Amino acid sequence: MSERIAFRMTLNPGQVEEYKRRHDEIWPELVMALKQAGVSDYSIWYDPQSHALFATLIRTSDHKMADLPNQEIVQRWWAMMADIMETHPDNAPVEVELQNVFHMA
Repeated sequence: MSERIAFRMTLNPGQVEEYKRRHDEIWPELVMALKQAGVSDYSIWYDPQSHALFATLIRTSDHKMADLPNQEIVQRWWAMMADIMETHPDNAPVEVELQNVFHMA
């Protein structure tokens, strides 16, 4: 069984084109790490009024997402992205988990 989750992040003003460019060139090793952790169907949306990034993904019930922050490839990606978005001191994006209040299948 899999589940869809959603979370919000914050992009620094004026950085949407750079954020998109970096994701257009996402590293194959990072994509592989996400897939191996049980992640699929990952999308990120941008709200220009609030600079919020809204992300959704599907993860397997036996996902290993908790292990991702320990992977060197993830840490390098976070470091590369830290200059254009809100992050914690370790460069991890500040994420706010969102609650599902409606789903139409």
